[in-house]
Amino acid sequence: MKPKKLLSIPVLAVFIVMGFVYYNTVFVFLEDWVGLHSSVGSLNSLIFSLLAFFSLYSFLFCVLTDPGCVPSNYVPDEEGQCSPEEIHKNLRRCDKCYAYKPPRSHHCRVCKSCILKMDHHCIWVNNCVGYRNHKAFLLLVLYGALGSTYSTVIFVSSTLQKDWASQSGSLKGFYIACGVLMVGLCMSLITLLAWHIYLVTHNMTTIEYYEGLRTAWLARKSGQSYRHLYDVGAYRNITLILGQNMLKWLCPVSVSHLKDGTDFPTTRDSSS
Repeated sequence: MKPKKLLSIPVLAVFIVMGFVYYNTVFVFLEDWVGLHSSVGSLNSLIFSLLAFFSLYSFLFCVLTDPGCVPSNYVPDEEGQCSPEEIHKNLRRCDKCYAYKPPRSHHCRVCKSCILKMDHHCIWVNNCVGYRNHKAFLLLVLYGALGSTYSTVIFVSSTLQKDWASQSGSLKGFYIACGVLMVGLCMSLITLLAWHIYLVTHNMTTIEYYEGLRTAWLARKSGQSYRHLYDVGAYRNITLILGQNMLKWLCPVSVSHLKDGTDFPTTRDSSS
């Protein structure tokens, strides 16, 4: 773990936004709506606090966890490869590191190293999203989307029951600013969550999706069907990231199912 990764402006901005949304949701909007000391208020506060906690937990794990750098002693195994195409992929050399790259790995110009199953470099976590922290990133987006949606519902409920005729202009401006922030955050995270659910169910990274667009276009042009090489079925694709045990799917630190990140099942394995 690298605590220095926390010392970046985007990461600090995320902490500030999390704290701002949490404080105002619980101590301003929820208090105005039903009151924190009521049973309904206490229940809503507990639920939202749990979502906020797991969002923060996933965020910290995603920031501080090594995404998975390619081992310096990695040498591709050519034995048992199914086709010249796979052999060629396993013999890729990095132009920057001057070392072999396993399948699905890519060089990150920011981290200055090759990352196993690299999805993208995310400035908001000051880290690459790769093989070892992909699950934490996915859960961060999930908990963030749920939490921001919950916060927006509380905000709207508080706004609708307020008597605005007797309120000051500064308070109205504060509510408008909070509404813009919360709705924008909610819509952004829901969109991001939908995108990553699509990628996970097809066992693709963001890089592989864009790389596959041209391949899919060429396949359609020649009258052939295209299927991503690592798409081994929706359920198995999910378990490769979240793990076999469904009870541990929502725990960002439950990553004992991960292997070395240099070899992945393919559609050819499924059909053989």
